[in-house]
Amino acid sequence: MWNPERPFGISFEPLFEKLYKAVTGQTASEFRFIEGVTPLSTPTEVFVSCILYLAIIFGGQYLLKNRKPFKLDFLFKVHNIFLTLVSLGLLVLILENIIPIYARGGLLYAICDRNAWTQRLELLYYLNYLVKYYELIDTLFLVLKKKKLEFLHYYHHSLTMVLCYSQLMGNTSVSWVPITLNLIVHVLMYYYYYRATSGARIWWKKYLTTLQITQFVLDLGFVYFCTYTYFAFNHFPYMPNMGTCSGTIGAALFGCALLSSYLVLFISFFRKTYKKPAAKAKKN
Repeated sequence: MWNPERPFGISFEPLFEKLYKAVTGQTASEFRFIEGVTPLSTPTEVFVSCILYLAIIFGGQYLLKNRKPFKLDFLFKVHNIFLTLVSLGLLVLILENIIPIYARGGLLYAICDRNAWTQRLELLYYLNYLVKYYELIDTLFLVLKKKKLEFLHYYHHSLTMVLCYSQLMGNTSVSWVPITLNLIVHVLMYYYYYRATSGARIWWKKYLTTLQITQFVLDLGFVYFCTYTYFAFNHFPYMPNMGTCSGTIGAALFGCALLSSYLVLFISFFRKTYKKPAAKAKKN
């Protein structure tokens, strides 16, 4: 019989504990996200990182304007398979922690109760946040290979890092929803990039973009609900609500606004990439 307390049949926590201690020299249970103490935990660090990111990629484009593109296929494959495995590892660990919470308290409890923000999940959310810094290398590869740099790409990469930081600061219990959906997409996306760089013809690229759009629709359904019930319960109690929801107002509003912009931009990208070429082909 399936046990929600051990959803995968085995526990990956002991392995994670050993790996974490080997890398940091501390036990995972000691971690606390503290502004100004934990690395990359201040608004200044996040802001400077974004500015440096933009300066490096646009400065790099300018410096490489008259040079031939670099051939970095091997490094790019290593980068993508690494992110595929890291995304899968974080996904499994977060699910291993959130499924028991959901089983014990239900969906509303898992997305809104302050006790659904646990120490272990906070650590995993922080590690996911750190991965967003590493993912900025995606753009560096594009610059060095002299590929077209879409606004959506650097907007999404830089501000997702800011989004993860804002939710860590805001302790939003619903964080696991967009994070797990994003990790599912990233497992498939970075595997796609790995296979494409290896020369494989991937037929499901269009469906990957569709999955990304679906991800943001689901994200918005959850974060809008949590934001609404928070405001209704605390400020407009005469309106129907499901009680308050854990997290700060600033983190909630920023998450709603940014995820909404992602949905609009990804739909626009989908239409530009797949709809217009199809329409031109019919005319010809």
